[in-house]
Parts: sequence; C-alpha cells; structure tokens
Amino acid sequence: LLSLRGCQLSERDFGHVCRGAAESRSLAQLNLNLGIVSNINRVKQLAEALKTNRSVQSLFLHGSPLTDAGLALLNPALSIHPSLVALDLGDCMLGDEGINLICGLLPPDGAKSGLKELTLSANPGVTSKGWGRLAIAVAHSSQLRVLNLDYNPLGDQVAGMLAVAVASSRTLEVLDLEGTGLTNQSAQTLLDMVENYPTALRTLILAENNISPELQQQISDLLSEGEEEEETEAREVTAREKNPWICQNNSSSQMVLMTSGLGDSLLAETEM
Repeated sequence: LLSLRGCQLSERDFGHVCRGAAESRSLAQLNLNLGIVSNINRVKQLAEALKTNRSVQSLFLHGSPLTDAGLALLNPALSIHPSLVALDLGDCMLGDEGINLICGLLPPDGAKSGLKELTLSANPGVTSKGWGRLAIAVAHSSQLRVLNLDYNPLGDQVAGMLAVAVASSRTLEVLDLEGTGLTNQSAQTLLDMVENYPTALRTLILAENNISPELQQQISDLLSEGEEEEETEAREVTAREKNPWICQNNSSSQMVLMTSGLGDSLLAETEM
C-alpha cells in the first residue's frame, strides 16, 4: 500500500513514483488524494504507469483537478486494467462527459469484470442527465457493491432514478447519499423500494438531508431485517454444506441448531 495523500511532490519525484508503480508487481493500493495529480502532465504519466501495472486494485484520486479532459486521458488505462476494483474520483471537477466514461467501467452483467467500489462525491458539475446515465449503468452492472455519491446536488428526481437502479441491481450493498439535497419525497420512494422489492442493499446513508428521522429509521430497520434474514440463511446453507448427510425434511419443520460456539461447526441438528 502506498499513500502520498496531500504530499508536495516535485515533477521529478512524481515521475519516479509513476515509474515505480509501473514496474511494481505487488502494489495493491495507490492513494494520490488531495491534489497530487495536479496537472495534465501528471495525468499522462499516471496513465502510462497504469497501462503497464497489473497489480493495483484500489486507486484514490480524491481532490485532484482532473476535469473531464483529464479523465479522458486516464480512461483507456483504467478500462483495460486487469485488477482495478475500487476507484475514488470524488471532488475531481467532473461533468457529464466524465460520467459517461465512468459508466464504461461498470460493464453490463456478464460482459467483463468491472469496478466493485466507486466514489464520485462532490462533483457538482454533473447534471441530472449524467446521473441518469450512471443510474442505468448501476442497474445493469454485475460487479458494483459500493457507490458513494455524497455531497452532490442530486435532489429528489435523481434519487428516484437511483431507487430504480438499486431495485434492479443484484450486487449493490452500500449507497451513500449524505448531503445530496433530498427530502421526504425521496425517502418515501426509497422506503417503498426497500419494503417491496428484493434488493442486495444493506447500508443507505441519508444524513444531512431534509428527511425526517422517522423515515430514516424505518428504512434502517427494514435494511437491518433483510441483513438478519440473509445471515440466517447463510448459516443454514453452511451447516448443510458441512453436513451433507443431514436429511432435508419438510421445509415447514422447525429446526434447532446446536453449536459449540467456536465458529459455525455444527454439533447436532434436531427436528422439532
């Protein structure tokens, strides 16, 4: 793991870092947050390094003035990187064209591997058209598990699009909408989605919005219930896999699982 977050690097030293990253076979996380990639020449050097590197799984560029033009230079390397699964482009001065490029990193189900974690916090230049395009990509992505959109002026209209995307996604587990200008209208839409549609979502962050505490609590309670049910099902599946000799009786039968308390080892199973 290499973090140069907020450091002041000369052009020469930044070049050394990029050459080292290009040659490294073990670098898994590269943190260049807070203005390290500060000009177009550095964007080009980073792009060249990522074309050669095969190990980086997480790339953090939060607070870099990339703009859409800089992301266009970086995108070819990002799109062909074999290991990249987490990308932070928060506060990178992106607009709709940048979002279109990012959607290419969220390929449709079965097309190819893509990002599992994406951060796009604080990019106010993106319009509702760009966020709508992202919502479509999220709905069809086969990989994305975490999406951070906090501190963008999304509003209720975009939140409605995202609710549809979450309901369609089979993988998205965490959605951060903190400080995005939402109201109770958005919260009610999200509540209806969580209550009436099966979803992989487990964490929805709605702080610093004009949403009543009661609605936030209702959504939180429903998500917690879904997580508890999944954990119970997972434990039962694990128990059956570890004990293939267990007879599967009528599904309405109640089962008591007695464990040793050390992991998930099943000691006995008794039908009641």
